[in-house]
Amino acid sequence: MLGTFAFFAGLLAGVMGMGKWQETGSPFWLWGSVAFLLIVLGWGLGAAFKGRK
Repeated sequence: MLGTFAFFAGLLAGVMGMGKWQETGSPFWLWGSVAFLLIVLGWGLGAAFKGRK
């Protein structure tokens, strides 16, 4: 259950980083947010498929 909340919190943090990129126009916010979202999605999908054995 806590993993689900962490996953959605990670998605929210990534979207907030994208908003910061829109606000500042800095490419560091863009690439940092994209990298963070890929890590969170990879972690979430890995956890989802790990449970299916």
